Amino acid sequence: MVTKQKYQSWEKPRCEVFKAMQKMYPRNKELCLICKGGRLLCGLPTCPLLQKISIQKPVKKKLSNEIFGPSPSIFVGWHNYPNVFVGPMTSLDGDEKKAEILDNPGKWYGMDFSEIIKMRSLLVRSKRKQFVKIKNKFIQDTQDLALSIKPTDIEAKFKKKPTYKISFSAISQPMGPSGEIEKFSIVENPKIPRKVDSLVNDELKAKDVVFELYKEKFDIYYIQTIFSSGSLGFEENKRLVPTRWSITAIDDLIAKELMKKIRSYPEINTFQVYSNEYLHNHFEILLLPGKWEFEQFEAWAPKTLWTQKLSKPVIVEEYEPFKGRWDYAIKEGGGYYAGRFGVVEALEKMKRQARVIVFREISEGYIMPVGVWEVRENVRRAFKNKPMNFFTLKEALRYINSKLTIPIHEYIKRSEILKQKRLEEWI
Repeated sequence: MVTKQKYQSWEKPRCEVFKAMQKMYPRNKELCLICKGGRLLCGLPTCPLLQKISIQKPVKKKLSNEIFGPSPSIFVGWHNYPNVFVGPMTSLDGDEKKAEILDNPGKWYGMDFSEIIKMRSLLVRSKRKQFVKIKNKFIQDTQDLALSIKPTDIEAKFKKKPTYKISFSAISQPMGPSGEIEKFSIVENPKIPRKVDSLVNDELKAKDVVFELYKEKFDIYYIQTIFSSGSLGFEENKRLVPTRWSITAIDDLIAKELMKKIRSYPEINTFQVYSNEYLHNHFEILLLPGKWEFEQFEAWAPKTLWTQKLSKPVIVEEYEPFKGRWDYAIKEGGGYYAGRFGVVEALEKMKRQARVIVFREISEGYIMPVGVWEVRENVRRAFKNKPMNFFTLKEALRYINSKLTIPIHEYIKRSEILKQKRLEEWI
């Protein structure tokens, strides 16, 4: 059972020294000046400033106006749409096997924040402003890189040496050094699977190609890149799609196709709970007997990057009924679609349908956003773990209550699914 003391723990300062130092030196820069990385007054396990320096110096030495290396993917920006920055991502590490990992979050599970930053710092984003519907050799070469299943060696020449700067997004993964590209050339043949080449050149709707690629077991992160490159759809409709939009679009497109099948499957007959925790994100996923419904909670601790000025946890909720939803889940954004994707993917493998509630608690240890891949992979991993099975909803909720930081009644009073009281569930 969750105690009141556990519930209030999020409201307490990390230590009395930290509390006192904050009063004396309220500005972060002043606190860092007093600490100098040796006393960890910010409460973090390591000094982020010293860590940045240790990563930044060796990376800066590798940056120059001309870079040769394997390109594992591309990136399309969203600012000033429809005139956006687009270009290849190039690894500063010549090892092709390492380059395969740099832009594939599916292979990052288990890495901590520092490992992710170190890895992403080795990937240079080259960019050139292009209209999303333009067709030229630069775009064609960029699309070939996106379609390649393996990193492709390129030579890139920049207008000036790329600058080292780590940037973050709530949707896409952290970005490392970047620079405006003058030109680039592909110096080896891209490895484009025959099936991909065939589908891309067929006159098919983009969403149909996306689901066909998924059915053919192509990696979802690879599909996201292809979709972003503007390679799919009827010729007159092809256009670049900003990477951050592509991520959520693919989660949504594939999930909707899977839900069409799930709605016809038999219902589960027990209450199941799946759990997982990674990068200070804790997930409890409750499957209830019944027709397909989906609900996801995000509970943010105070003092995270997004809740610096708050003293109490904040809970947001999104819901969709059996027939689905057509409006955007604005309160949770891409995290909602990434979580839902992981759930429907698991139900499709089970050949079952259920009412589903995802409880996600984000603790203050989540010091920086790494992208919604973290939600997707947390949920995927939860379904790889052995579930807890219960005969009644009351038992399932009691178990979940013992695992969460916020008492379960705080969720129940906000829940659309749990408001639907069925007598047999509460007995």
